[in-house]
Amino acid sequence: MNIQNSEGAKKRPVFNTIVRWFDSEAETGSADSGFTKQHQINWLRCMPFLVVHLACLGVIWTGWSATALLVCLGFFWLRMFAVTAFYHRLFSHRSYKTTRSWQFVFAVLGNSACQRGPLWWASHHRKHHKYSDKEQDLHSPVAHGFWFSHVGWFMSEAGFKTDYSIVKDLARYPELRFLNRFDILVPAIFAVLIYVLGEAIGSYWPQTGTNGWQMLVWGFFISTTFLFHATFTINSLGHVWGSRRFKTKDHSRNNPWLAFLTLGEGWHNNHHRFAVSARQGFYWWEIDISYYILKILAFIGVVSDLNPVPVRILKEGTSKKMSIAAKQHIAGERG
Repeated sequence: MNIQNSEGAKKRPVFNTIVRWFDSEAETGSADSGFTKQHQINWLRCMPFLVVHLACLGVIWTGWSATALLVCLGFFWLRMFAVTAFYHRLFSHRSYKTTRSWQFVFAVLGNSACQRGPLWWASHHRKHHKYSDKEQDLHSPVAHGFWFSHVGWFMSEAGFKTDYSIVKDLARYPELRFLNRFDILVPAIFAVLIYVLGEAIGSYWPQTGTNGWQMLVWGFFISTTFLFHATFTINSLGHVWGSRRFKTKDHSRNNPWLAFLTLGEGWHNNHHRFAVSARQGFYWWEIDISYYILKILAFIGVVSDLNPVPVRILKEGTSKKMSIAAKQHIAGERG
């Protein structure tokens, strides 16, 4: 009997981990484990994440077409906008307002990026700002190195948890809690629709040379993998590569290349200086595509009350005195 109980105890964590592929809040036996174990990679738990990467190899059999490439890029940029404008600027920082209905639509679009639920995303990002570049900041390259800050934290036991205490403003919406708990549902539906789209295009316009499987590989797996790592660069590179206009308490940097890749997120030092602004490219020469689209959405009434950058901060960022102080701060960090 004791042997059977022991074997059952060993099987339960495995079973619970598999259940958490579908229900992210299913009970886990490691909730109270120590710091080291919480930061270890849970390879079984992150199998869906790994499968998305491995499925990109399907291109060997499906080949490519101009149509599949265009869809791949289209869904990359659409979902990148959903991550930066909705998951980040709306849910994490409440930098503008919208109706509850549009909020749900935005959450679904953000969820289609396969970067878990809106409450999970917001809770981790709010902690990033609270503990930026300290030990508690899971995705800090300063505290944890490049690999862990880029992707290791996302695959760790600690990285799977949603801290509801820090997102009480969002947790009061049952529809957001549902999306957060069953965060694999929207991506699964999205993948099916991508396959159907490929089959429809292949049937009605056979000259495109595409089909359901090809579209699934390019429009979902490759597009999503690219989206993962483009987003993660703000964690792993955004605090080590670029310039610093403002003297913040962390190592955040501005990088125009990352800003282009992520539709404006690369103006990371700006963002850490005034995180609740709907705009991260503070000045006209700092291209922030997400902000421009939000301005259009505000014009047609979908969103409202975009938080501006205060004039005092704009002046601070362009003052010679502040520029010298920022350079001295960087020199001090390097020393």
